[in-house]
Amino acid sequence: MSLRLRMRQALPEAMRARDKAAVSALRSTLAALDNAEAVPVDEVEPRGSALEQSPVGVGVTEAARRELSEHRVVDVVRAEAAERLEAAAQLTAPGHADRATRLRAEADVLLRLLDEAATA
Repeated sequence: MSLRLRMRQALPEAMRARDKAAVSALRSTLAALDNAEAVPVDEVEPRGSALEQSPVGVGVTEAARRELSEHRVVDVVRAEAAERLEAAAQLTAPGHADRATRLRAEADVLLRLLDEAATA
């Protein structure tokens, strides 16, 4: 089973368990994966500016998306976990301990999923 599919299955479970850290980590990481699949603007066909040159019909605003390999998905998830750990390490000021703890918990969720994917 792919890592993305595991994450999609873990999200409703985390929601039912009311695990805020897991829900936040999974939602934002799935969004990061979706963003990584987006086609850069410079690769999209240029369109005329006149109304009569505008495409018409269902799906004309859809752009083909990239498909990430499993290796690239793992890289994105690993980067998301590292970003949270780095942000938590920078939160040393008093009053930010709760936020740092939450970021570490989110990183732990992602790192556990990576470990599960590596052993599967």
